[in-house]
Amino acid sequence: MRRKGLDRVESHQSTNNDAAPAANVRAVADGGTGHAQRVFRVQRAFAELGGGVHGPGALARASGLDDSAVHRILQSGVYQGVFERVGRGRYRLGMSTAYLGIQALADPPPDGAHSTLEELRAATGGGLVLLYMLAPFGGAQRQCVDMAVGDSDLLELGMTPREVLCVTRSLRTGASGRTILAYLPEPIQRRVLDEPVPPEAGPGAYRDNAQLIASLADIRDRGYALGHQECMPAWNSCAAPIMRTDAILGAVLLLKPATVMPHAPDTVIDATTTAATTLSHLATHTW
Repeated sequence: MRRKGLDRVESHQSTNNDAAPAANVRAVADGGTGHAQRVFRVQRAFAELGGGVHGPGALARASGLDDSAVHRILQSGVYQGVFERVGRGRYRLGMSTAYLGIQALADPPPDGAHSTLEELRAATGGGLVLLYMLAPFGGAQRQCVDMAVGDSDLLELGMTPREVLCVTRSLRTGASGRTILAYLPEPIQRRVLDEPVPPEAGPGAYRDNAQLIASLADIRDRGYALGHQECMPAWNSCAAPIMRTDAILGAVLLLKPATVMPHAPDTVIDATTTAATTLSHLATHTW
């Protein structure tokens, strides 16, 4: 009888001890403590809504919280620099939030990044290989942070440095620009679509927004983009995304003269996507 009693006690203790860790696991999976989860939901609501300034009502609807909870979070966040009050009852993300984002991406590309660009150039028989990343300032734009171009001085592009800078920072134009744009949130995509096509863009640039939107879906489906004289005349391109988990960081781009590469063969596409996968791995583990 004593053994049966002990069995019942041990069984009861085991059940209780197992329940607490399970509850903790569920709490973590659901987003941690209630208050912290609500704060993060409000921050995410700003990103999902797009634009800069929003009121508590819109943020409440986007976050799934009630207006009073959102109002308290905003008021508290203003004093911490997480949010900024802009006029009466209007808020935007604060500079401390932007600073955190910059810090997260502040490390320079690892040594392996440049060798990956060189390997892509060698695997595809030359051409110009460029690494584009999302620009930290100036809105939704990109900037070139590294390249493998052999002994080229880029004069063969037939554009002045100013023209190259203007056309290649836009996310509307070029295989790499559209690749980055394809993985950005829809509100940011809409802002980019409202921008004019750079006057320096090539004849193959997408000027119709409906066609541009369709190309973004195609990029997400395929995992790469092909450009035909988009950024500059007489040059075609292939680009693939560089990701950190599900967030877009940039794109790797291969440029070749249209006479050399009228259409990108499978070998070029495979080499470009392989390079992007390698760079994504480096970004996830070392950047």
